[in-house]
Amino acid sequence: MIKSIIRKEIQVLLKEKGTFFWLFLLPIFFIIIFASIFGNASDTITISFYDQDHSDMSAMFVKQIKHIPGFEVKQDKTITMKEQIEKIKNGKSTSLLVIPKGYEEKIKAGEQANIQLYRDSTADTAVAPIKAVLENIATTFRETKLTQALQTLGQNEAQAKTTLTPPVQLKEIKENAAKLNMITQVVPGYTVMFVFFIMITMVRNFIKDKESGMLSRLRSTPMKSFHYLIGMWVPNILVVVTQSAVLLLFGKIVYDLKIGNVLSIIFIVVSLAICATGLGLLLSVFVHSENQGVAFVQIITMGGAVVGGLWFPYDFLPAFAQVIGKFTPQFWAQQGLQDVMIRGADLGDVWVTVIILLAFGVAGLLIASVRFNKFFTSSIS
Repeated sequence: MIKSIIRKEIQVLLKEKGTFFWLFLLPIFFIIIFASIFGNASDTITISFYDQDHSDMSAMFVKQIKHIPGFEVKQDKTITMKEQIEKIKNGKSTSLLVIPKGYEEKIKAGEQANIQLYRDSTADTAVAPIKAVLENIATTFRETKLTQALQTLGQNEAQAKTTLTPPVQLKEIKENAAKLNMITQVVPGYTVMFVFFIMITMVRNFIKDKESGMLSRLRSTPMKSFHYLIGMWVPNILVVVTQSAVLLLFGKIVYDLKIGNVLSIIFIVVSLAICATGLGLLLSVFVHSENQGVAFVQIITMGGAVVGGLWFPYDFLPAFAQVIGKFTPQFWAQQGLQDVMIRGADLGDVWVTVIILLAFGVAGLLIASVRFNKFFTSSIS
């Protein structure tokens, strides 16, 4: 009996054209769009400047910025400084660095020379790196001045350098096995997100069996509810495993996604398939119509995508959203996949993820089994 239901469900899935669109074509489209937008984003920050002084010292200041990796400077000579400031006020530009007239004169006189940074007050994130660079240059100038003062007091250059050396230095050590970029965010993120759309297909097929009278006919057989659920569950697990394999392979071929330990990925994908389809069983026996089921799937899928860190890195989320996210299967699936792809984790490192995803799936199956009798008896005769 279970084999018959599995065979029937596979035939229905193969005939349903919408299944392939939602589970394969649409996620590939999303991956291409967002990988193209964010994957090709430049790592270089452009600093717009306006030089009113036109001196050797102002040119030297600009040159210092040019030598900092990841930054470039640009001067727009086609419009006036006033017009550029007006663009900031109107939200069309974020910042403008102005070297005022008299800059060189004050530097040579040993006076404090002001550098003006006009900025959009709402663009803190965009302006923060520019402020950090300018503060770093100002610190360099101060250290040079202190070195000269110490040399005047009798210290040689080496002694002055030792005196100005900070007692504590931060040394950055990167431990990730692979680089974190938008590809390692987008491909696994949208793979996990679209996996849960299998629940729409499951709800639709459950409702069809109920309304077509098939469930009523099955009531006259010795079939147990558990057999029916397993028969409806297994084909969808296979579909999700295939879907995940296709999407990850697409990321590997097209965007050179670093897969990492393949065995670990397989375990995560299979447990994710069991999780999503197990929740699909649970949802299918509770909803009263296909439209109601689709609405719940949208909430589960989109809500989980936001707080689970599928659309953007989890660390970027507010603290309360991060707490909520840890109660979603999307969070654990995404973290598990990224641990393998980025941090070089193996099966021994992601077993918690696998157990949690399996627990979601099994819980869905068990609750669906308890609820199924009510769903079963409500079928149209």
